[in-house]
Amino acid sequence: MFSKWPLLSTLRHYSLSLAGRDLLAASLVSLLLVPQALAYAQLAGLPAVAGLFASILPLLVYALIGNSPGVALSFGPVAVLSLMTAAALAPVATAGSAAYLQAATTLTLLVGTLLLVMGLLRLGFIANFLSHPVISGFVSGSALLIAVSQIKYLLGVSVDGLSLLQVLPGLYAQLGQVHQPTLILAGVSLALLVLLRNLHWLGVPATLAARARQFSALMVILLAMLLGALLQLESYGVKVVGEVEASLPPLLIPSLELPLVLTLLPAALLIALVGFIESVSIAQSLAMRKRQSINPDLEMLGQGAANIAAACSGGMPVAASFSRSALALQSSVATPLVGVFAALLMLAAVLGLAPLLEHLPQAVLAASIVVAVLGLVDLRTLRRTWRYSRQEGAAQLATLLGVLLHGVEAGILLGVGLSLLLFLWRTSRPHMAVLGQLPGSEHFRNIERFTTVQSDSVLSIRIDESLYFPNARYLEGRIAELLASRPQARHLVLMCSGVNLIDASALDTLEAISERLHSAGVQLHLAEVKGPVMDRLRRSNFLDSFGGHVFVSQYHALHSLDPTTTERARQLPASHE
Repeated sequence: MFSKWPLLSTLRHYSLSLAGRDLLAASLVSLLLVPQALAYAQLAGLPAVAGLFASILPLLVYALIGNSPGVALSFGPVAVLSLMTAAALAPVATAGSAAYLQAATTLTLLVGTLLLVMGLLRLGFIANFLSHPVISGFVSGSALLIAVSQIKYLLGVSVDGLSLLQVLPGLYAQLGQVHQPTLILAGVSLALLVLLRNLHWLGVPATLAARARQFSALMVILLAMLLGALLQLESYGVKVVGEVEASLPPLLIPSLELPLVLTLLPAALLIALVGFIESVSIAQSLAMRKRQSINPDLEMLGQGAANIAAACSGGMPVAASFSRSALALQSSVATPLVGVFAALLMLAAVLGLAPLLEHLPQAVLAASIVVAVLGLVDLRTLRRTWRYSRQEGAAQLATLLGVLLHGVEAGILLGVGLSLLLFLWRTSRPHMAVLGQLPGSEHFRNIERFTTVQSDSVLSIRIDESLYFPNARYLEGRIAELLASRPQARHLVLMCSGVNLIDASALDTLEAISERLHSAGVQLHLAEVKGPVMDRLRRSNFLDSFGGHVFVSQYHALHSLDPTTTERARQLPASHE
């Protein structure tokens, strides 16, 4: 039991020394989390306090259930999930309304429940179905879309929409109504944020510059709150966060009305998958640095429980943050109790900062969001992926453009769908190489790439893909083409070293090929069949009926069927190609 619950295991050997390190890490994490929680709540269309509430109970729950000892993932609001939340809730209710807040907690509960169920069913492997190029395109597209969506706060105008096609025309139409004081405040905030994040340009020591970069948003927000309170900026028409009641997170039961649940369920599934993939990727990255491992299924359980806790405390969907988790790791965090300390500090922030939040300008929050998310845009990866694989590059570009032009849900579905289609297309036409024996050796290589010795009576073909229903017919047609060019061949040897699976459709195709080869006077053989594939073949009658042999190696196959060729090849001088 202790091996599954890191926090319980930690308590058995906890000390004041470890507590001091955890408290220091929790303090740093909380200083970074406060401005992010406020900003990402605004991005999701929720009151600022919802982001703070989502940073208390979820941290406590994940600290108990999560499976990252020594890694200390920091759970709370994150940019991409906040954008997805806004996209999911926009068709349901008006941002800021009571119905919107109710739908937000329902959405968060659905996200947590889905993750919890998938974790119990051990479905952590589903993270593998979203490729790195698709995730990269999704994150870059979302970051650009988030930045554009915040321009309305920077300009002090009102614009609706969650895609470029909706936002940009609205912004253009509102250019004549830009609020000058808000624009000036936004410009100063952006300049100050950029300066604080790049103090190394001014020769500031590296350690101090790094800390200023990490806490730049907090410093600017605290300054804006003080100025807002002193100057009463709302009296000049600057939009502020408004009144926030200093209170403990509420304990509530989210609405489970069936029409609302059915409406939000597809979006909840996407948010759950994206949040899990982001969190487990962060956990694996940080665990690798400390030479540890994680259990994706238990991570899924921990994240599910954290989201349910967020839903029941008036919060929003949560996931792990790389910046906050990495900061904890840099601070020599030792135990999962850092999450408990961080939650307590966030509770203190809710109770202490609430009166000052009333005067916090929305433009300053928007500026902190823009500066933060633009660092997530990675177009260099797109260029690198495109050069390496046009197909994967196309999927990454389609995801990015889909997010920008049609919204986050459409973008990720487009990327995943295109990736799967490209995978099926690629594997439906497997690479098949005609083999010859390398002179002076027992090795076989592609005759188009190496100088080899070939047999007139034995045609050797290597298949570099698993055999399953999309490529079964292609296999049959390609073999017929190759045999037509070798009229003297009396044996066909399929080298299966690259075959990890032969499904029922491919097995039927092999049986058909064997029968047709018999009628043409050619015998089919197999070589280098992997153990799991051989086990499945033994459960069929193919090995008894096809009439050929299964050889342990390609050399043994050719040596048994045409020993003259193998001896001639071995006696030739070895090739140095």
